[in-house]
Amino acid sequence: MSDELPRRVRLAAYAVVIRAEHILLSRLAPHLTRDERWTLPGGGVEFGEHPRAAVVREVHEETGLAVEVGETARVYDVGGVGERGGEQVEFHSVRLVYEGWVPLDSPEPRVVEKDGSTVDARWHPVADALSGQVPTVRLVREALADHETFRLQRPAAYALVRRDEDVLLTRISVAGFHTGSWTLPGGGIEFAESPHEAVAREVREETGLRIEVGDLLGVHDVHFSGTAPNGRFEDFHGIHLVFAATAPDGVEPRVVERDGTTDAVAWVPAADIAAGRIEVLPVVRFALDRS
Repeated sequence: MSDELPRRVRLAAYAVVIRAEHILLSRLAPHLTRDERWTLPGGGVEFGEHPRAAVVREVHEETGLAVEVGETARVYDVGGVGERGGEQVEFHSVRLVYEGWVPLDSPEPRVVEKDGSTVDARWHPVADALSGQVPTVRLVREALADHETFRLQRPAAYALVRRDEDVLLTRISVAGFHTGSWTLPGGGIEFAESPHEAVAREVREETGLRIEVGDLLGVHDVHFSGTAPNGRFEDFHGIHLVFAATAPDGVEPRVVERDGTTDAVAWVPAADIAAGRIEVLPVVRFALDRS
C-alpha cells in the first residue's frame, strides 16, 4: 500500500481590479482561515468553462459587480500539502490573474453567494495591501508587483469654430474624462478614417452642425493617468489634431448624440475663456493661441 498522498490539481482565475488607487478584494471565509485574510476576487474554473468567463462569474458571486477582463493573464502557481474536501492531499494550484475593471457607477461591493469561500468584499487602498496594513494572501502582493497599468494612445481631431467673438465649445458629460469641463468639439479618429472626415463627423454628432474644415492649426497632446469612463484605470496619451473650421450662419448648435461624452454645446465668448470664467481643457487655449 502506497504512503503517497492523493494528488489534486486546481485551475483558478482571478482579477486585479484597480480604481482610483484602490483595489477590489474579497475576504476569505473563517472555514478557510481563522485569521483575517483578503484575496483577489475569483475562484475555480469549472469543467468546460473559459477562464475569462470564470472570472466574470466569480467576481459577481463574491462582490456583486459586473467586471470586464482583459484578453491576457499572468500565471502563478502554488503547491503543498493540506486538507482538501476533508482529506490530506498533495495539491498544486495554477492561478490565472487577469486585469479587470468595473463601471464607474457600480454600487458598493457585496457578497452575493451564500456559504461560499468569501464573507466580505471591499475597495482597499493599494498602498495598504502592499504594506501589509490590509492582511492579504501572497497572490495579491505577487499580482500587484507584476501589474502594469493599461496604456492607451488615442489620436483625435478637433475643430476651432469661431463666430464673431464667440467660440463653439462642448461640455463633457459623466461618460467622459474631465466631467463638467468645456472643450472643442471633436473626438477619436476611427480606423482608416482621415482626420478631416473624423473632425467633421464628430462635430456633426456633438453639435448638429455641418462644418467646413480648414487648415491644421497645430498638434496638441496630453498625458495623464486616471479611470476611464468604462472603469478601467489607464495611462492615457491623447494626440489632438486641431483644425480651423467654419459653421453655416443661422444654424444653432444642439446636442445630437444621447448618452455620449457631450451633454451641452454653446457659443462661448472668447473673453470669458481668456479671463478664466469658464473651465476649459488646455486644448482650447492651445487652439486660440494659434488662431
